[in-house]
Amino acid sequence: MTLNLDQLMARASSDCGGLTDFGDPCFLEPARVLIQAFSDQGGLSQRGVAIWEKRFRDVLKNRLVVEQFYRRYPEIEDETISAPIIIVGLPRTGTTLLQRALGCDERFYPMLAWESRFPAPIVEPGAPGPDPRIDIAVRMTNAMIEANPGLLAIHPLSATEPDEEGVLLEHSFQSFFDSYADIPDYTAWMWENDQTPAYEYLKRLLQFIQWQKRQRGEVADHWVLKTPHHLRQMQTLLQVFPDARIIQTHRDPLKTIPSIASFAFNMWKLGMQDPDPKRAGQQWSAIWARAMKETLQTRGRVGELRFHDIQFSDTLSRPLDVLEGIYRFLRIEFPADTQQRMEVYLEANRREKRPMHDYSLDVYGLSDAQIKQDFAEYRARFVL
Repeated sequence: MTLNLDQLMARASSDCGGLTDFGDPCFLEPARVLIQAFSDQGGLSQRGVAIWEKRFRDVLKNRLVVEQFYRRYPEIEDETISAPIIIVGLPRTGTTLLQRALGCDERFYPMLAWESRFPAPIVEPGAPGPDPRIDIAVRMTNAMIEANPGLLAIHPLSATEPDEEGVLLEHSFQSFFDSYADIPDYTAWMWENDQTPAYEYLKRLLQFIQWQKRQRGEVADHWVLKTPHHLRQMQTLLQVFPDARIIQTHRDPLKTIPSIASFAFNMWKLGMQDPDPKRAGQQWSAIWARAMKETLQTRGRVGELRFHDIQFSDTLSRPLDVLEGIYRFLRIEFPADTQQRMEVYLEANRREKRPMHDYSLDVYGLSDAQIKQDFAEYRARFVL
């Protein structure tokens, strides 16, 4: 079994009853670069090829169905993504906890994991009964946990809770695919090429998902989004979402980078035959070091008023104070009933209730000295 974009597109079209409109063709070049990198460098196992053959077909089918819905319901174009709240930060800095806590506020749209994985409806939006995509996403998440239970110690996987919209960026084939396999050619291509089309398509998908939510009777004011991937494209993010409010979380890279390396390696193990932990560590340390430098440069250009900074230690020790500070930054009232819902969520999801995550610098080819050097500017400003 091999990955071939033309064949994948043909199969997706056949699966969708002959639909042929995949939308903006800007996805074609990154898709070919990605598939070539998977083939030449990814070292995919037979299971890995099967995983990605299915995932790419799902992505392409979603694109076909999205365009079909836009033709059937042109009013989707009128959906407004107003001043989204976007949480960014290195992985392992509390971004998921903050996103899920803010998702307790009924005035915000949460990006539920099953929605980002399957943005295209199977049944008509608003139809009675549970959405069939939820059960599919639950079974898929359970299969991932069964294949590698260690993932739960690194990230709280749940198909029904808020999670990263970075999965939506996969529909443009411009996302964190290098967290799934060792594909340095694709990583280099991502740095060297404009990501604006991917972020514009992300906005299109947000409009579509928001329209679906409203068909189900869910009405809110703003999205709460989060993905560390935005650190790699902060300038592009702010160009496409010029009224976005950015919440950036901070924690010493000496703590986060080894944990990130472990997560990447565990993700690589799902689809690669023989992944190298040292390559996982060194590549992802380099990716995040460059991402952080470019984010700091963007902050300098656009102004600090667009950003609200949060220390991870504060999120752990006094989360309600941190959340209250977010509401002050947003200039939105923080009512008592919302605080109570957040308190219930925080108590039910305390970190000590999850498995511990063990990792070692040496295993991943990392050292304190190298991390200090690569993140010197960031650590001087936000850590030391």
